[in-house]
Amino acid sequence: MKKIKVAPSLPEYVEVNEIGENRSEVIAYPFESGYAITLAHPLRRLILGSSVGYAPISVKIEGASHEFDSVRGMHEDVAVFIINLKNIRFKLPKGVQRAKLNYKFSGNRDIIASDLITDEVDVVNPNAFLATLNEDAELNFTVVIAKGLGYVQSEDLIDEIDSDAIALDAFFTPVKKANYRIDNVLVEDNPNYEKIIFDIETDGQISPVDAFTNALETMYKQLSVFNGVLDVEINATPVKRTTDDSELKPYLEQIDSLGLSARSFNSLDRSGIQYIGELVLMSANEIKNIKNLGRKSLDEIAECLDNLGYGEDFELPDSTRASLIKKIEQLKESSK
Repeated sequence: MKKIKVAPSLPEYVEVNEIGENRSEVIAYPFESGYAITLAHPLRRLILGSSVGYAPISVKIEGASHEFDSVRGMHEDVAVFIINLKNIRFKLPKGVQRAKLNYKFSGNRDIIASDLITDEVDVVNPNAFLATLNEDAELNFTVVIAKGLGYVQSEDLIDEIDSDAIALDAFFTPVKKANYRIDNVLVEDNPNYEKIIFDIETDGQISPVDAFTNALETMYKQLSVFNGVLDVEINATPVKRTTDDSELKPYLEQIDSLGLSARSFNSLDRSGIQYIGELVLMSANEIKNIKNLGRKSLDEIAECLDNLGYGEDFELPDSTRASLIKKIEQLKESSK
């Protein structure tokens, strides 16, 4: 006899199975009928769309002024060289958002991805081919690797790169495949419960499990806007979530609490930045453009923010952002 329920039962089991290089299954069960597809479909979209990766965003080749040029002694035209370069999957150290790398090659040889590995950057497909040089060739080029999300057209990167460099379409997404299937599973005498089996494969920049957990975190953050539903009157005019001062407190800590080196602290102090929240409100590019802030200082600040949970992927809710901006303005005004 069918029992009367007052709430849907919760799934209890989760498994992770490694089924190949950079490929894993994530399995969860048992879901009541209909719940599996409700969760699986948006999670798949988030796995594909919210995973952060690395890609070259610009290249400057000595002796070549545009992508349809050629380089003396290199078998490939610049256009083919760029295609090969974009097929190389780079990986930056934790906390590093961007790296500018200089390379010099000469003589009769093939250049492959492993030749581009340095202390500043790694590659996850070391056998990928880049170019072939003749005995009298000399190839000097500079490439900028950045951390990012999704796909960005070269036209949108013009303001991000050097004026004499060639902008590249950047495909950051590290997930090669994210599929799922739903199987029935027997619970007691009911065969209509469901099991979700995710099949996730990445290019090696991140692991399949990291891609899955990143998607979960993104879903939680997106759904957090509904936490304020209980504070909204039915049929009332829509209101924004409000933020009290206690929620803002971590962002109002002075920057000296970050434990930065004197050089990094002085650069921020001279720029009028007093609070951690000011850095959280800034984009990576805005922080990069702070006057007299060198690469080491930039990396140090990025690492400190990442350790506090305010890394590049962190986003403040709009209501919190607005309240924080207003509070910082008030504090700075009162301190004058």
